[in-house]
Amino acid sequence: MKLVLVAGARPNFMKVAPILKGLRAYPEHFTPVFVHTGQHYDADMSDVFLADLGLPQPDHYLGVGSGTHAEQTAAVLEAFEPVVHAERPDVVIVVGDVNSTLAAALAAAKLCVPVAHVEAGLRSFDRTMPEEVNRILTDHLCDLLFTTCEDANANLRAEGIAEDKIHFVGNTMVESLLTFLPQAQRSAVGERLQLSRGDYCLVTLHRPSNVDDPNALAGLFGALQEIAEELKVVFPAHPRTQKRLREFGLWSPDKQAGSVVVLDPVGYVDFLWLEANARLVITDSGGVQEETTILGVPCLTVRQNTERPITISMGTNVLVGTDPRRLVAEAKRVLAGNGKRGSVPPLWDEHVSGRIVAALVTWWERRAPASVAAAAKEA
Repeated sequence: MKLVLVAGARPNFMKVAPILKGLRAYPEHFTPVFVHTGQHYDADMSDVFLADLGLPQPDHYLGVGSGTHAEQTAAVLEAFEPVVHAERPDVVIVVGDVNSTLAAALAAAKLCVPVAHVEAGLRSFDRTMPEEVNRILTDHLCDLLFTTCEDANANLRAEGIAEDKIHFVGNTMVESLLTFLPQAQRSAVGERLQLSRGDYCLVTLHRPSNVDDPNALAGLFGALQEIAEELKVVFPAHPRTQKRLREFGLWSPDKQAGSVVVLDPVGYVDFLWLEANARLVITDSGGVQEETTILGVPCLTVRQNTERPITISMGTNVLVGTDPRRLVAEAKRVLAGNGKRGSVPPLWDEHVSGRIVAALVTWWERRAPASVAAAAKEA
C-alpha cells in the first residue's frame, strides 16, 4: 500500500511522526511518502522539529510559504496535485486543521484518491476560526476519519458521517509526547535559560484574534507583566507574534519587559521540557491544551472556545476567554495552589499509530485484491 502523508505546519509534525514510524516498520507492506508543504518554512518553525522528532527529509517539499488563507490554500492545491499524479498513492493521509490539511485533502479527493484524516471530528462550533472551516470541509471529503476522543465521534455522527468511516484511535500528539518525554527531561534548556522546575509560567500566543489587534495584544501582554510580578514568565513567541509586539511598541529584542522573557521559538524537545516543568501554562494553542493535560500541568487557554473540550472535562485546562483581568485572576488562583487537576483521556497512550495502521490494513483488505490484502494483513 502506498500512502502519502502530508504535513505543513509545526503541530503537524508531531502527529505525522508516529504514523510514519509505524508504517516504515513494515517496508514489505507499506510505501509511505512524506510531503512537507512548507506552510511553516523557517528553521525555527520547521527544520528543528523534523530533527527533534527523527523525521526523515521530506520526499517532496512544496515550499508554499506564507500568504492569506486563500493564497496558501490555493498554493498547496496547485503544488500538491502533481505529487498525487506522480506518486499514484492508494491513500493520502492529512493531519490537523491547517490550510495544508484542507488543500491536500481537496486535491486528492478531486483526483478520486481516498483520504484519511488524523484528528478528525474536533469542533469549536465557531466558524469565524479558519481552522474550523478546514476541519469541517476536510472531514466531509475523507474516507477514513481517525478520532482522538468520543466527543469527536459524536460530532461526526451529528453531521451525518457514516459510522464505518469513523475510527476512534486516540491522539498521535500524545504518542509523540510520551515517546520523547524521557529525552526532553534531559534537555539543557532550563539550565540555559536559568529556570528552576516549577518556578516559571510558560506562554504561547499566536492566534490572529489575540496578537494582530493592538488593544488585545497590549491587554494580554500587560496581564503577563502583572503575572510576572509573582512568577517569571517565559514566552517562546511565534515570529508573527514577535513582529506584532515590536510594531505595537510592547517589546523589543534589546529591551525585555521586566520578568516576561520573550524568546525565539524552541525545538520540540526543549519545548516539552518547558511544558513539563512549568508551574502554569498560558496558551491559545490547541495542541498545548492536550499536552498539558497529559503532563498534569495547569493550563489557561486564552480563547472564547475550544475544539478540544475533553481537556476541560477531563484535563487540566481552563478556558479563560480574552479578558486580561480574568487571566490574571485565574493565574493567581493557580499560584495559590488551586490549579486544576485532571486525568488521562481514553486511548491517549503510546499505541495510537498501531491502531491507525491496523485500521488502514482493515480498510485495504476491503478494497484491494485478495492476494494484496493477504500480504498487507501480515503486517
